[in-house]
Amino acid sequence: MTDREKAKQRTQMLKELREEHKDTVASTQERFKNQKKIYRDINKVIKDGPKTVPEIAEAVGLETHVVLWNLTVLKKYGNVSEAGMSGEYFLYGLTEEKK
Repeated sequence: MTDREKAKQRTQMLKELREEHKDTVASTQERFKNQKKIYRDINKVIKDGPKTVPEIAEAVGLETHVVLWNLTVLKKYGNVSEAGMSGEYFLYGLTEEKK
């Protein structure tokens, strides 16, 4: 089998896989789209200054556990950092290089 035939066969196989799993691909793409929207919304809220999880949750219209989960991800990748305390709550703000 030539390289060209192998490439054609591979292309056909990938096309069939995409078709076979199109529902999974579509739902995964939708999840990523929603996740990015949440990240943008959180960033908008904290760009003017650090906020607590309950403040962010109220501003973006999500439950606190959802906000905390997403803040954890943003913190892991260096977009958000803890910026002190407000009573019992940590304040979260954009990292200096992300402002």
